Amino acid sequence: MTEHDTTRLVAWSAELRAVHARIRDALRVTREAVRDGGEVQQAGRDLLVYCHGFCAALDAHHRGEDRALFPAIEKEHPHLAPVLRSLERDHGMIAHLLGGLREAVDAAAPPAELGRHLEGVAAIMENHFRYEERRLLAVLEDLDLREAVPDVLGPL
Repeated sequence: MTEHDTTRLVAWSAELRAVHARIRDALRVTREAVRDGGEVQQAGRDLLVYCHGFCAALDAHHRGEDRALFPAIEKEHPHLAPVLRSLERDHGMIAHLLGGLREAVDAAAPPAELGRHLEGVAAIMENHFRYEERRLLAVLEDLDLREAVPDVLGPL
């Protein structure tokens, strides 16, 4: 194993933290767009941009984890299978909440309704991220996964 390989392996934990931070920032910007959007029509236009970007980023992050990251972790750490199944269930719940948010945005729902959708997504997402970081960061320190970061953790 070369020094570059070791650096790459250790970087997965840092990459996960960085992606989570960028997704949290995207959520914050989206929530601000709803809160500060003023009239419903303007808030709806802003959210079409912010929400679809945020929703797409979070969806891609979870799809990458399900497709590449979690199988690699399970291969090296089979005892973590129950944790990974729980995280996958969270992904399904978050996808459902994002679907409701997209529908509300597409229907030009009032800012208060959009805000409630975002609050629900934020609560579940933050809980999920904290649990994932608590349970997986240590194993990511030496996970042997050789794929492009955006393919594993999403485009953010």
